[in-house]
Amino acid sequence: MKTLKLFLFGAALFMAVTAQAQLSVSVNFGSPPMWGPVGYTEAHYYYLPDVEAYYDVPSEMFIYQSGGLWVHRTYLPTRYRNYDLYNGYKVVMTDYHGNTPYTHFKEYRHNYAKGYRGPAQHNIGARPSKGNSGNIDRHAYKELSHGKVKYNNSNNGNKGNGNKGNHGNGKKK
Repeated sequence: MKTLKLFLFGAALFMAVTAQAQLSVSVNFGSPPMWGPVGYTEAHYYYLPDVEAYYDVPSEMFIYQSGGLWVHRTYLPTRYRNYDLYNGYKVVMTDYHGNTPYTHFKEYRHNYAKGYRGPAQHNIGARPSKGNSGNIDRHAYKELSHGKVKYNNSNNGNKGNGNKGNHGNGKKK
């Protein structure tokens, strides 16, 4: 009887360790963007109140409404081409653990209206600087493209979604 109890305890312990290992591997594959808030490396989603959109950290995609549907894109819509992600407020969704953060969109839009500013936030990284030519230098572009800010260059020479001024780092949440 004692042997059976010991065996069951060992099997339960083994299963618990295995389940924990599986959980830690699948929690968060992506790394936060440079414009993300410090202290939330395990966050899966940010809600961006000023643009009423979400950012999915592991997939490096923005989630927003387009034509009444929720779409996943690597960039924000052109109407937010001047939005500064580095200065915009990010609501870190620490309590949500699903694949459709927009399920509670009405609640988030109500609780975090456009212009919402909560506790002070500091970005993970510094805003990339521009080169002397007025265009984005190679290092800054590489940091932006790998740091999850993508350009949609369809705006007649403008750097595209999420960019402000001529340094390519416009306002975004």
